[in-house]
Amino acid sequence: MMNKTHPLNVAFAPPSRFTYPFCYEPHRLCEAAAAEVQEYIKAHPLMRRDADRGKMFGVLVVETATKKTSGIPNIAFLAAYSGLLAGRNDRAWFVPPVFDAQQPDGVFKTREAEISALNRLIDRIENNPETLKLRRELIIKREEERRAVSAYRTVMEQSKRVRDMRRMQHNIEPEVLCELTRESQFQKAELKRIQKAHAAIVSHAEEALRDVEEQLTSLRRQRKEMSDNLQRWLFSQYEMLNANGEKKNIVDIFSDFRGTLPPAAAGDCCAPKLLQYAYRNGLRPLCMAEFWWGASPRAEIRHHLAYYPACRSRCLPILSWMMQGLNVDPNPQENYYSQVLPIIYEDNDMWVVDKPSGMLSVPGKIRRESVFDILKSKCADGDEPFVVHRLDMETSGLLVLAKNATTQKFLQRQFEQREVEKKYVAIVSPIPMKHEGTISLPIRPNPLDRPRQVVDTVKGREAITHYKVIDTQGDTARIALYPVTGRTHQLRVHCAHRDGLAAPIVGDALYGFPDRRLMLHCERIVITSAAGKRLEFVSKTPF
Repeated sequence: MMNKTHPLNVAFAPPSRFTYPFCYEPHRLCEAAAAEVQEYIKAHPLMRRDADRGKMFGVLVVETATKKTSGIPNIAFLAAYSGLLAGRNDRAWFVPPVFDAQQPDGVFKTREAEISALNRLIDRIENNPETLKLRRELIIKREEERRAVSAYRTVMEQSKRVRDMRRMQHNIEPEVLCELTRESQFQKAELKRIQKAHAAIVSHAEEALRDVEEQLTSLRRQRKEMSDNLQRWLFSQYEMLNANGEKKNIVDIFSDFRGTLPPAAAGDCCAPKLLQYAYRNGLRPLCMAEFWWGASPRAEIRHHLAYYPACRSRCLPILSWMMQGLNVDPNPQENYYSQVLPIIYEDNDMWVVDKPSGMLSVPGKIRRESVFDILKSKCADGDEPFVVHRLDMETSGLLVLAKNATTQKFLQRQFEQREVEKKYVAIVSPIPMKHEGTISLPIRPNPLDRPRQVVDTVKGREAITHYKVIDTQGDTARIALYPVTGRTHQLRVHCAHRDGLAAPIVGDALYGFPDRRLMLHCERIVITSAAGKRLEFVSKTPF
């Protein structure tokens, strides 16, 4: 196999511990290696054209050997890309895939071709003129049934109103009452006759289509079984190494870690490919980083040449296994430290606090103090705060919590019915093209890369934000944000997305670029207290 290591002639000292891949600042060695990869991409037009559409690249700085005379380690780097690059997974300058499923005569491609042939057969049957005709006829018969039943129900309702009015007349004769009853009984029986007649017609149309539908159901079941078996076989070929020299395939890794099957493309991201090559070739990993090249996807937010953490859905279980035996940096978000939590309002029913940036609203997966923890310590034994709404850990500003369940429901209802007035202040860059307006971009979670949110016009939940530029300085703008809805990361996504402001909030490591902090602060809240008073709270913006 061709050597994939590339010299890295820089004087930076390597880090003492390996990169924690899910939250990190790239080491200078990684930045130097990434610059080499970027020059390589620029020099190869075919690969660059594909990369310009959007592609994740990664670098792994390794120690190759130690010079006996000086004791100074030889430093080199490896490069990788996620998935395919210009249709191939084996570009010579980059590390190879963990398992090459792209061989034309290999098991994967052969079975994939069989599934593709089955897809074509299903498509032919579904689009056969006779199948389409039978489906149209069934739709027509069902619609005729719906209309006939609906029309006769209307007749029945009108007749019932007339009968009810006649029954209310004084001195109505018994014979007339009997007649009205017989009419009602007749109409009920007639409705059943209409329903039965049309049901028979619909049943006949369904019967004509049944053989085709059963054939399609059987073929789809066969296709799913073949696809599931192929995916499981493929993942079993990914034998992932760790620093202790142990092996485990991806199916077992995910089963042990989450009790689930791996998601599609697990093992083909940059980080697993880089570590696998290093372990196979006796190279000691020193630090790692991944960066984005090219256009942002339509739904997600990615910035050209920005660094990103490894994805959690695919890579967290795999890398947790592969890093066993390495001396890894701790998760910087888990550094426990205490902060002051100003309480700016308190009554018998609620608190309003001024949360600092870096403090969790509620306890999370990481070990860090939360607003909930601090307020719970102020409660009587057995009592605890009731969460009304939340702020991201990095966001500072006003946060409301209740002291009892009744107040929690009362306050939450105001948020749900959009009766709470909220104003946020943010610093964004670059300066928005329009200085005032409304952003409406529906949002949903990205299940493959939580906690990121994506814009989705089909499955996303409505998210609306009004904004106004307050002032500008250099290439940054201070803006006021007025969220109408309260979706997770709504303001961050609306600022950063290309269909929003296309101006990420400064310090937003998820959707923009890291800085000393996320420049987003909840400055003002107007809410009605449990006592019925309309209260306004204002916090001084700390930036």
